[in-house]
Amino acid sequence: MQLMIYGLFVFLGVHVLPVIFPRWRQRKIDRFGERPWKAAFALVALVGLVLVCFGFGRARQLPLMLYAPPQAMDHLNALFTLVAFVLLAAAYVPRNHIKSALGHPMLLGVVVWASGHLLATGMLHDVVLFGAFLSWALPMAVWLRQRDRLAGVRYAAGTLRGDTLAVAIGTAAWLVFAFWLHRWLIGVDPMPGMH
Repeated sequence: MQLMIYGLFVFLGVHVLPVIFPRWRQRKIDRFGERPWKAAFALVALVGLVLVCFGFGRARQLPLMLYAPPQAMDHLNALFTLVAFVLLAAAYVPRNHIKSALGHPMLLGVVVWASGHLLATGMLHDVVLFGAFLSWALPMAVWLRQRDRLAGVRYAAGTLRGDTLAVAIGTAAWLVFAFWLHRWLIGVDPMPGMH
């Protein structure tokens, strides 16, 4: 569990610091250059993510149940995760109404993903992992949206093509992850009996 917590501090911390301290970020970019900054950022984030993954795997070997969700929550979690994948796709697909309306759909996708997993899982390691991501993503989404409003940031107007692409790409990625990759990467089948 400790390894996972260290990883969460590193991974989430490296995503919080540049946003909260933009001048510090800009000084580092001015000093080292944008590419070295991005490379260092990606490396630290990757180290944190690896620690989270290994720590989560080890924590699962000593499970401690905090609460027992009803079986129906598994299906609700699948729906939450589908929405999260569409929000993630909307963050990168140009000119869609989702990004135009929400501003930071990737962070909101993390909120939806973490919330669904907290509803469907009740082990201590799950609550720590998904609770940490929820506690990071929700205030960040609200804060960044407020910052955008104060700065007068406007996102490109959405189009039907952008919406269709975001939904199609998000749904396709969710299908691949839910029916194949989740079991392979995480060791848990989120769709038992549906293969």
